Amino acid sequence: MAISFRNAAGFGRRIEYWIIGRMLKEGLDVYVPLVDDFGIDAVIRKHDDQFIEVQIKARSTTVIDGDAALFAAIYHPKVRENYYFIFYSERLDSTWIMSSEEFVNEAVQNKTGKNVGKRSIWFNGKKRHKSTGKLVEHPYPRFEKYRVEDFSRFRNVAKLVAGDPEPTTEN
Repeated sequence: MAISFRNAAGFGRRIEYWIIGRMLKEGLDVYVPLVDDFGIDAVIRKHDDQFIEVQIKARSTTVIDGDAALFAAIYHPKVRENYYFIFYSERLDSTWIMSSEEFVNEAVQNKTGKNVGKRSIWFNGKKRHKSTGKLVEHPYPRFEKYRVEDFSRFRNVAKLVAGDPEPTTEN
């Protein structure tokens, strides 16, 4: 069943607010900019009154088979300090968090074509199910270190300031 343009266009914004709501529920101090001019969907205030900038990318269940966690044509020309990506795949019900540097190191950068210079990352593969013969999507094990169930990574980064004790794993 095809999703209407109106629903497809709003999916990303709905997921952004859903993720931001989850971060707030976990106790993060999150703010939402009015304008998304610099690829910033949310900012998280750290204890030193500095901010972590966050870009949220999401894929719905309606994407073509095999592309459940393909995030393509992302404009990110260089590493940005205190900048993170949250990637969410609805079909895989999976979330990955990467720093700007991790993203630049792991993503591929297009060398030619209309998206030259933009980056893409594919967190999933597909394989044939032994008994049914159907193709099944699965997260790549190489990205497991970025896969998260909560936002404790941000809580830990927010506490890493000069003079503060090491972050805890409080929930």
